[in-house]
Amino acid sequence: MNEKDNNKNANKYAVPALDKGLDIIEYLVSQELPRSQAEIALGLGRSANEIYRVLVGLEARGYLLRDELSGRYRLSFKLYNLSRSISPIDQMRQCALPYMEDLAVKIGQSCHLSMLYQSQTMVIIQARSQSPVSINITEGALFPTRSSTPGKILLANSNDAVRAMILERDQDYASLTAQQQQAMFSGLEDIKSQGYLIEQNPFIEGVYDFAALVGEPEGKVIAALAVSTLNTSVGTKIDQAELIKYIQDTALTIAAQLGC
Repeated sequence: MNEKDNNKNANKYAVPALDKGLDIIEYLVSQELPRSQAEIALGLGRSANEIYRVLVGLEARGYLLRDELSGRYRLSFKLYNLSRSISPIDQMRQCALPYMEDLAVKIGQSCHLSMLYQSQTMVIIQARSQSPVSINITEGALFPTRSSTPGKILLANSNDAVRAMILERDQDYASLTAQQQQAMFSGLEDIKSQGYLIEQNPFIEGVYDFAALVGEPEGKVIAALAVSTLNTSVGTKIDQAELIKYIQDTALTIAAQLGC
């Protein structure tokens, strides 16, 4: 579908009053000071009469506040409060589960998704495999961020402030020598550049972890999609390169659905 077709479809389903309301909200977000009806109309390239009823409606629903003396409008905290009611973890869970279940079927292994929680790495959701032999990671389980495989993905891709806060709360990090700390940071940069990590599970002997980033490096919302595998003669056989490709593709799909 080309751009002309997209514009045609957009016009076909356009709701003028809704468009005006969104235009007003987006305009006021960009303004430092309250604006009058005339100023808002001028800023939007519309007539004052054209937006009057929309302003009244937005005020009645609590999205705008109007000063009784000046008649100027400003945004209320309603949008902010609504946004706070949407938990990033709940949103991630709802979006990711169908794609994770599809991944589990394709690879014959369970997979799990982790996010940062109070400087630790928490498993927020797991998609179980139908294979008779697979590893299940308990939802809600907390792991050390610096030493777990998903944790390393999250640490590598967090912004500097978040990374510093996590390491500050890591008692073992302070005991590392300067050389060891430098080696750790170098390793994190490699993980960030690569976008995924394959390593032996630090807690279970004989288990290998495959993990990839969900979201953009240093993004506001990031997660780690991981698979922990056992060497078994039962179930689907997939080599490492193919497995990490499946995981990365699923991570990209989840991120796209979230708008990351």
